[in-house]
Amino acid sequence: MDRLDGKVGIVIVFGGRGILLDVEGTTSSISFVYDVLFTFAKEHVADFLVRHAGDEGIAPLAAALAAETGADARDPGRLALAAIDLMNRDVKSTPLKALQGLIWRGGFESGELVSHVFDDVPPALEHWAHSGLDVRIYSSGSIEAQRLFFGHTAAGDLTPHLRGHYDTTTGPKREAASYAKIAADMGIPPREILFVSDVGAELDAARQAGMATALAIRPGNREPGGLLEHDAIESFVEITI
Repeated sequence: MDRLDGKVGIVIVFGGRGILLDVEGTTSSISFVYDVLFTFAKEHVADFLVRHAGDEGIAPLAAALAAETGADARDPGRLALAAIDLMNRDVKSTPLKALQGLIWRGGFESGELVSHVFDDVPPALEHWAHSGLDVRIYSSGSIEAQRLFFGHTAAGDLTPHLRGHYDTTTGPKREAASYAKIAADMGIPPREILFVSDVGAELDAARQAGMATALAIRPGNREPGGLLEHDAIESFVEITI
């Protein structure tokens, strides 16, 4: 991967075969995730747990969330409060993320929720996919939530451009082993995969696994942190294949 300094900024020339993307702060604004999606989940979690308390598919999820928080899985009200507390603290809890995905499904399917993506994202995904690149998503949000998110954007259904999704069931996003697993699943050497994220520690882990990396600089993003230096982009237009 090379960098070219031009009049319009930095261009990353990527000659690999796969692109792995974060969501929050990379393809979509942080404010949409926190102010819209999280708010929707908080407003509906109690009702959802009450209505689905007897569902076979929800019981294991409630039990896992209860075990993680110390709440009583048989008490939907207290379990909802525990889930809201995790959301307020932005805890990357696997059962919480699965629960959020189930709650968001109703909002997306009703049209109440429509995903925000930055303007450069839809044409980039289409271009990369049509060029033969294997484009996938790795987010702390559940795979269910990711599919809903990209299937219901303001630009339409973007899922045809994506070949796969990964969440924390693969492993923590700040551990190199997670990226090694993803590369193995994609069937592509890590050096031929570009990972794009707004979080330095995630990029550090991907680099340690051998992946190429790019730091997403988007409006509203926090300081990336991390230990290593990563080429920064403000738009996917700056990635040339």
